[in-house]
Amino acid sequence: MADSNTKPPNNTSNTISTENDFVQQFRNAAPYINAFRNQTFVIYFSGDVLADNEFPSLVHDITLLNSLGVKLVLVHGARSQIEKRLKTLGIKSNYVQGLRVTDNETMQVIKEASGCIRLNIEALFSTSLKYTPMAGSQINIISSNYIIAKPKGIIDGIDYLHTGNIRKIDTQSIRHSLNAGDVVLLSPVGYSTTGEIFNLNGEDLATLSSINLNADKLIFIDDSSGIFNTNNELLHDLTVNELNNIINSRNKIANDVKRHYQRIVHACSSGVDRIHIIDRNKDGALLLELFTQDGIGTLISTDHLEDIRNAGIEDVNGIIELIKPLEESGQLVKRSRERLETEIDNFYVIERENQIIGCGALYKNSNKKQAEIACMAIAEEYQSQGRGEKIFSHLCKEAKENQLEQVFILTTHATHWFIDHGFTKKTLKELPSEKQALYNYQRNSAVYIKEL
Repeated sequence: MADSNTKPPNNTSNTISTENDFVQQFRNAAPYINAFRNQTFVIYFSGDVLADNEFPSLVHDITLLNSLGVKLVLVHGARSQIEKRLKTLGIKSNYVQGLRVTDNETMQVIKEASGCIRLNIEALFSTSLKYTPMAGSQINIISSNYIIAKPKGIIDGIDYLHTGNIRKIDTQSIRHSLNAGDVVLLSPVGYSTTGEIFNLNGEDLATLSSINLNADKLIFIDDSSGIFNTNNELLHDLTVNELNNIINSRNKIANDVKRHYQRIVHACSSGVDRIHIIDRNKDGALLLELFTQDGIGTLISTDHLEDIRNAGIEDVNGIIELIKPLEESGQLVKRSRERLETEIDNFYVIERENQIIGCGALYKNSNKKQAEIACMAIAEEYQSQGRGEKIFSHLCKEAKENQLEQVFILTTHATHWFIDHGFTKKTLKELPSEKQALYNYQRNSAVYIKEL
């Protein structure tokens, strides 16, 4: 605080702006904070992440997730550390089909590297140290012989020696530690029932761990910023079917990248509904991906029972039943069947087992810059489970793909929900002229706009 006899600089407006930005950002994160509590995340980070100067910041972000009630399993890679040590010792690396052939000398280096990495990670989780973002917290990180492995064996005449496959994951013990509030750390090594130690692929370990634990999210933090389209534009979200199409339709995918995509498809097909790819080189990438609507990486998702699709004339009855209670309460403007049939091309629906459980409409305007989001509704028994966010994100994605700059809404009830999702209150004159002409002054709806 400035001394009472000293005139403070005239930066009041900047301070207010910064405060408002903080409040808005915190509000925007609130739905995610609530949704993630008690969920299980498996986070993989490569050896390059561990060697980076920003890794301590990532540890602080991970401990923040833990403090918010997220159950965390961390899986680390070690390839860069192993390669560096092998080079120092003059030991040649031998790879076949992207897999290391692990002889005795190499296995010794792997044990040393994995042990050193584990100790360094455990040291960084001593967050009771002063002047750290999580100062005063007490977070235990647990590592144990959770992974039972077996030799990969001889394939096409190649003996992979101490390179192994995962035979079993002790999910019961892992869950016990997670339920106690501990962070679980898995190293890319496994143990046989006879006491042998095997070298494992860290990404495979993260994938199978997420499947066996029925994890809510699998997160890969590496050098990749995500998945890009053929125009080199980052794809912020994909379905597993869209990723499969990329795998099958692109000829120039490096083998290691293709294997990585195939792991993701396997995880999605096995029940892990949300998989993220995040760039390790961006400070705060984990928080930006999880607590902002668009994120900064690529989210691959699957919903086994539900799909968002364009509505058709056959969906009018389902939409009418869905929006009827909201029309009766005055939350939505009443729409006749004839109007719905005329405007059905603007509607999208969430369908679950042949039942319409959600809808929303996107009306593009003549100025070709703005679109109205309207008639959003979710069936009562399916509310508060993220479906509103799901159809809202889909409408925003459609607007972006149509090169629109803004979306707007007129609402009398759900102002806080839209504020939490990035909308700002505006005036009627900022809407397209045709919308201004049709404005119902009797309803006195508030105007909110979101920049895309």
